[in-house]
Amino acid sequence: MIDLLITSVSTLLSKVIPDVNERQKLAHEIATMAQKQAHEIAIAQIEVNKAEAASDSVFKGGWRPFIGWICGISFAYHFVLQPLLMFILTYIGFPIPALPEFDMASLMTVLMGMLGLGGLRTFEKYKGVTK
Repeated sequence: MIDLLITSVSTLLSKVIPDVNERQKLAHEIATMAQKQAHEIAIAQIEVNKAEAASDSVFKGGWRPFIGWICGISFAYHFVLQPLLMFILTYIGFPIPALPEFDMASLMTVLMGMLGLGGLRTFEKYKGVTK
């Protein structure tokens, strides 16, 4: 959609601005405008993340570890504990109750995002960039 918009604006520029160099310069600025804005948003989010991570308050900096523990516990329950419980209960002849299940698609989205960030953090520690 953005490409279509850029093409339309470039066509309009060719009709309005006769100078080829100036037209190309404006077309380039318009084409890179979305990338610049996305970059600025990412930089602002990084600054917020730094401030949260530096905070000693559990309510500001503690939510990331909390979400990590919840994802880890849920992951362990779904792939280890629940199948093990079902096996043991079936083996001893106990009627199997309906065990709770999680929306693994949502959980995996959050978990993989956090593991990706965790992987970058590990890389930083390996390179000696952090304290």
